[in-house]
Order: sequence, then C-alpha cells, then structure tokens
Amino acid sequence: MRTAYIGTAPFAATVLEALASSPHRPALVITRPPRPRGRGRRLEPTAVASTAERLGIELRAPGRLNEAAAELAALRPEAICLCAYGALVREPILSDYEILNVHPSLLPRWRGAAPIERAIIAGDAESGVSIMRLVAELDAGAVCASASTPIGGDDDYGLLAGRLAAIAGRLLVAALDRPRSFAEQVGEVSYAEKITAEDRILDPAKSAVELERIVRALHPHIGARTPSGLAVAKAQVAVREPAVAAGELAVRDGRLLYGAAGDPLELLRVKPAGGREMDAAAFVRGHAV
Repeated sequence: MRTAYIGTAPFAATVLEALASSPHRPALVITRPPRPRGRGRRLEPTAVASTAERLGIELRAPGRLNEAAAELAALRPEAICLCAYGALVREPILSDYEILNVHPSLLPRWRGAAPIERAIIAGDAESGVSIMRLVAELDAGAVCASASTPIGGDDDYGLLAGRLAAIAGRLLVAALDRPRSFAEQVGEVSYAEKITAEDRILDPAKSAVELERIVRALHPHIGARTPSGLAVAKAQVAVREPAVAAGELAVRDGRLLYGAAGDPLELLRVKPAGGREMDAAAFVRGHAV
C-alpha cells in the first residue's frame, strides 16, 4: 500500500521503523521543524526526522502541515499514518485522505497529550494502543485495531512507552495488511492533560503510593522533584517506617526518606540541582540533609 507518515516524537520514530520494514514503507515522512535544545540551544532534528534520514525516506519538516499539501497530493497515498506529531491536522488534509492515528491508550480512556504518563499516575492495571481514524475532535475517531499490555509495578515511562511503541508498530502494519473495519469508541471518556511544571512536584499532601507513581510516570523524559528542587529518578513506598514530617527529607539507617501523607517515600536515585544522578546512599554521604 502506498503510504505517507506523519510524526515527531521518539515513540513515533519506533513506529516508523516497523512501518518502513513492511510492505507499506512510506514514500514520504513529514515531521516538525528542528527545535533548539540543551544549554547551547542548538537546533536538533526530531526523532522521526533522524530515523527517516537514516532509512533513506524522503523527508519534509514544514512549519505547518498544510505546507506539505502539494507533496501529499503528488504522492496520492492510499493511507496516511500519523503518530505523536504534536500539532493539529487541519483541512483540507484532514478530509482528503484516510488518516490512521496511532494512539498509546485503550480509547476512549486517556485521549490527549500524555496518555502513558496519566495511565501510570492513575494506577491503571493496563495500557495499550489504539489505531483510529483521525477526525477533528481530539482522539475521538472510530477504532479499527487495539491491543493491550499490563502495567507492571516496575514500569516507568521509558519501559512502558518502549513496549507500547513495539506493539504499535506491529498493530499498524497489521491494520494496513487487511481491509479495515471501524467501530465507534464505547465507554467513559477520560483526558490525558499535558504534563505541567506543577505535575512534576512531589506534593507531600499526596500518599507515598501516589508519589511513587508520579516518579515512574515522569522517568526518564521529564523527571519528578521535591519542592526543594531535588530530582527523583526512582523511589518506593517505605512501609512500616516511623512518620516523617510532610515535605521533609530524613535519613534513617542510611536510607533517604521523604515525608508524605501516611507512609514516607524512600528515594532510591536522586539528582541534586546542577549535579549528576546518583544512588540515595551516595547523596546522603555527600550532602547535608
């Protein structure tokens, strides 16, 4: 099948790899323009751009998607595959083509920008991938394929997103391999709002169970931190430990604890401001708590 692919994020780059190795290898990839990153603010291409260039696929990175309308019209794709693009698809492209949107959740749960993070934070037992028809309403299109995976107690964003991206690649290729039958979404709708700076703060009014989920949900791409600015990469609930005052750090037998509602949270790996990530034991030896 003649296809084009639209995407930006590392998740989308993994899906592109699977699509490119299938009979539906895209003839054109469209992504977002390079953005300044890091301390030097150097322009860096998106993960999808780097993958497309490595695979030798024609690439466009327009400021707006409709700027690539002429290239799409010349290609006449039988289907456009879209994944984690990060911008709206508007008319006329929205109506001119069959657009299959790859979304990492079991729709209609977790429509929106941060479905993987929100599923972990909420304590969901499972997540998954849905292939849906792109429509104007956010992630509301009819679904032609889906697959699920359990969310384990050790799953952070990196592990779960990697597993979901592999599932998504296989599911998308399978959806293109056969005639597609679409079914409208059924069930309660929930929205995965974009992660904000406030979401990153480990609020001591929350329980240690909730805070541990936040740490996992934001690692390694965003990062959680205490109100004092200590970044937390890994943590666990410290059961049967004496209480620690809410929001305070305490050292008990060489362990670093953070006060929360109920049981404290044990910080296992941390990163002080301006420093490197380290085990909590190393942090305790080198820093006053």
